[in-house]
Amino acid sequence: MPRARDVRPRHQQIAAELRDLIMRGDLAPGEQLPSTARLVAKYDAANATIQHALKALKDEGLLDSRAGKGVYVRDRQPLVIDAAAYIAPAPGRFRYELLAVDTVVPPRDIIDGLRLAPDARAVVRTRILYHDDQPVELSASYYPADIAAGSALDKTTRIRGGAPGMLARLGFAQRTFVDRISARSPTVAEVEALDLPDGTPVIRQLRVVYSDNDRPVEASVLIKGAHLHELRYQQAVLPE
Repeated sequence: MPRARDVRPRHQQIAAELRDLIMRGDLAPGEQLPSTARLVAKYDAANATIQHALKALKDEGLLDSRAGKGVYVRDRQPLVIDAAAYIAPAPGRFRYELLAVDTVVPPRDIIDGLRLAPDARAVVRTRILYHDDQPVELSASYYPADIAAGSALDKTTRIRGGAPGMLARLGFAQRTFVDRISARSPTVAEVEALDLPDGTPVIRQLRVVYSDNDRPVEASVLIKGAHLHELRYQQAVLPE
């Protein structure tokens, strides 16, 4: 079988090379990039191609231009998704905006996650999470209608203590959760809601939360721009 060839436009290839250098620390925060002339020579590319590559990285928040000085690597720490813990966003720099609350027949993966009948309905709360006023996550959280109907979960208002507190007051305290994480290209709605730079993929996190007796009580689809996040795993090594 013939080997795959990278057929991306040249500026995307160059941006990928520079992005890799930044993410692995070879181009450190605060460090100045080589001049455009040096990048033209290094990558055997036109000046306009280099400028296009640098613009893509600036749009992702990886680079910053300083008038009369050049282009520098930004000191930008990625938002960490800790796969080993349930962590609520810290107050202050984070805030949620509630977009909508609806009662719907959910998509198939949510039906499977919540163990619902094919025609069962669920309450869905759609929100955007902001970090320093930048949209960083688009979420849709589904709750079985027989749990959520008539409660604060199906109202278009903020919930005192959040959804976990409301579920606990309803008798369905959260005990465990399971995440399924994948990556894909964003939909048009996701690009617009998260203000994603051109060509940026998203991380899709499907989280199912369980209460007592292994009953699923919440299933959420969390969409995050891949340029702002990294996954962290921690696992004890068991002796052989």
